[in-house]
Amino acid sequence: MHRILIICSVLMALSLPASGEVNGIEEGRARSEAFLAGRLDGIWQAMTPELQRQLGSQANLAAFRAQLRRDLGEEREIRDETKLSLVEDVVTYRRTAIWSGAPGPVVMEWSFAPSGRIAGFFVRPAPVAAESRFLDYRTRADLRLPFGGSWFVYWGGRGIEQNYHAVDRGQRFAYDFLVMRDGESFTGDDPSRLERYHCWGEPILAPARGRVVAARNDLPDNAIGRTDAAHPLGNHVVLDLGQSEFAFLAHLRKGSVTVAPGDEVAAGDRLGACGNSGNSSEPHLHLHLQTTAEFGRGEGLPAQFQAYRADGAKVARGEPEQGQEIAPAAAD
Repeated sequence: MHRILIICSVLMALSLPASGEVNGIEEGRARSEAFLAGRLDGIWQAMTPELQRQLGSQANLAAFRAQLRRDLGEEREIRDETKLSLVEDVVTYRRTAIWSGAPGPVVMEWSFAPSGRIAGFFVRPAPVAAESRFLDYRTRADLRLPFGGSWFVYWGGRGIEQNYHAVDRGQRFAYDFLVMRDGESFTGDDPSRLERYHCWGEPILAPARGRVVAARNDLPDNAIGRTDAAHPLGNHVVLDLGQSEFAFLAHLRKGSVTVAPGDEVAAGDRLGACGNSGNSSEPHLHLHLQTTAEFGRGEGLPAQFQAYRADGAKVARGEPEQGQEIAPAAAD
């Protein structure tokens, strides 16, 4: 098995002044060719300070390139080049190619801030969605959205492009939700302050009737850009919804969880507040359903919510997808 070092930045925490439109394809192609050829000086100088801090030094960047050559060989054939714009004003170039020593396609991504500086970079084998025997599954619990008001689906959907969680068997159909206003997840000119994020402290509600089987409330909220990988869920609540459906709601704010194991809750009851604990670099809510109450040991289940709006259109029952603005229908 190849050991691939992944280098990336936290794109949602960026706030840089605009200085003109970035041509993602041309810029990404030029940076890719420079990296592959070992011309790293210009790449390092063009990186944002945040990304430089994550990498540590230009020598580390060179070591990463050397490792790729040892593990994956050399790029042989470009299969696809795509320009993405998931977060407003941040342009991402994705390049999928065949490498001489890799068992499958390899993805290289460069993300550019409005200033043109490099805000994110990684190289990794192209991800593949985990196999699932629940692709035709119909959620048994009557699910409602776990919040009020309008939220943004940052990760959600069944494909890898829409939902990076899909590579994981237990989180095959997971969601990440946050609040976006005017194209930003925070307000003001200081994205390092947790209270600046629109979803910070917002009430998180029970998505269905159930019994609390696990809860945690004592973990600190991370500084922006940092994560706590040792506690992936952070402060969280796990609900037994019955019929082998368990809901996980994660990254809650320290001290905000209002329930304890054994409590019975109704749909819409407050469970806690949105935070930034656990393996989270920016305030958001993670939600997924799985077949067991133990994180990492169950199979993911589709979460089909009822009575909500997606981009203004009424949805009687559905699975929100990346990029949609969603809200409970009753919030209109």
